[in-house]
Amino acid sequence: MKNIIEQKIKAEFSPEILEVIDESDLHAGHSGWREGGNTHFKVRIKASVLDGKSPVAKHQAIMKLLKHEFSTTLHALSIDLIK
Repeated sequence: MKNIIEQKIKAEFSPEILEVIDESDLHAGHSGWREGGNTHFKVRIKASVLDGKSPVAKHQAIMKLLKHEFSTTLHALSIDLIK
């Protein structure tokens, strides 16, 4: 899942900075967690293509891009917008 998230974000936004962190183990036993992980991720991103958009619009663009992943394995995504 981490590689899919990275590939999709790179292809869509060409970020200057991108870090995708699997935080699934931190949520073991919580809602949405599944054995084997790949459920909870954190994205740290700086992409000039998103400049000029509000923080909410930036989050929405990333979430929309990963819509399919949310319908399968991905349960939660936190997004850290780097300035």
